[in-house]
Amino acid sequence: MSVPQLDDEHRGEQILAVFDTAFGELLAADPAAFRVKFRKMAASAFAFYRGTAGLFYHDLTADDGFGPRRGGPYLDERTSRVWIHGDLHAENFGTYMDATGRLIFNVNDFDEAYVGPFTWDLKRLSASLALIGYAKALSDDQISELVEVYAGAYRERVHALATGAKSDEVPPFTLDTAQGPLLDALRDARSLTRFGLLDSMTEIRDFERRFAPGGGSVELDAATRYKVLAAFDGYLETLPESSLTRPDSYRVKDVVGRRGIGIGSAGLPSYNILLEGNSDALENDVVIYIKQAQTPAVSRHITDPAIRGYFQHEGHRTVISQRALQAHADPWLGWTELDGAGQLVAEVSPYAVDLDWGDIDDPEEIAGVVADLGRATATMHAAADDQSGESLVPFSTERAIDAAIAADEDGFAPLLVDFAHAYGARARADHQIFVDLFRNGRIPGL
Repeated sequence: MSVPQLDDEHRGEQILAVFDTAFGELLAADPAAFRVKFRKMAASAFAFYRGTAGLFYHDLTADDGFGPRRGGPYLDERTSRVWIHGDLHAENFGTYMDATGRLIFNVNDFDEAYVGPFTWDLKRLSASLALIGYAKALSDDQISELVEVYAGAYRERVHALATGAKSDEVPPFTLDTAQGPLLDALRDARSLTRFGLLDSMTEIRDFERRFAPGGGSVELDAATRYKVLAAFDGYLETLPESSLTRPDSYRVKDVVGRRGIGIGSAGLPSYNILLEGNSDALENDVVIYIKQAQTPAVSRHITDPAIRGYFQHEGHRTVISQRALQAHADPWLGWTELDGAGQLVAEVSPYAVDLDWGDIDDPEEIAGVVADLGRATATMHAAADDQSGESLVPFSTERAIDAAIAADEDGFAPLLVDFAHAYGARARADHQIFVDLFRNGRIPGL
């Protein structure tokens, strides 16, 4: 697959148009947050790629871009409408404590999750591998091999799940089953404690725990605090009954606003709430966050009204999607509304450790990690079917995907390899164009 040829000026105009659609309103409301976001994106081609899912889907669905606007290999009526992550790149994996108390390594960050073609997740991940490989000075042949490893591991795991493999034959990545950097991440997560998290964010005043000043905390006025607490009451109604084990757990101790949230959430309001936890002991207190959910980039390219009409708002969409894609999701996961906007609510987890690519340099070790990411992707797609309790995808996704790939086994890996190289080159060129636009004051509103 060749890279569509555009002069830098024309491509720059396309990038600015996509930015206006994706970020326009938020940028106008908080230019300072976007200056920080864009400086982070300027640091590398991969950082730029992470922050531009909207540009990726613009290119993926353009008739003159990287794929036909409708259809494509391996896509049919079912495989075009499965639960997908929506922003699946190689750094969106890490650890979490599931609802059963197990530390799991898997896909994380479901802010962009939606219903769409399963190959879109695979293409976005594959292009990210090309960018990581290039940054580590791997050859084109080595990058091709990595994408082939990813495709092969995904294919193998999907087939195993589709043909009824028992759960112990396809176990999740835990302290007992993970290896290499995945196991390192899980061990790092295990070494963390709730007390350590609380110590970094709170202090004891008058025999009670409260948020500590500074560190990005913003004291709220009475009216805003009241609105946030009302939104919290609405959130409680969205929790599954299994989460409501001890009513005192939901007693609010303190509320603050937050600044400095992640690269993908610039300009979005966010609040932290300190809760009693599962006992009177101060070390068991829990911090949850309320964050305005954003419109997922992929949704702008999915026109099915049944999908668009399924969700109450973006907070509801994010939670329903995560519960569908992630087995035993965070028991604190829920949604609410604040100032008419959908909000995502979840725990600020003390056990979250992201996969760190900084020290993964040996090609053999990289290949082992990539294979595990392929298996994790397949497990995520397989979780998101009629067993999720949602009627939007009322069929076995793993069987549908397995059948689609089986129709052209030989073409599956080459499709992803070609795309990875082509879009990796496009993203590297786009990064340079973006840096020049940004540093020369060409991004409106900044």
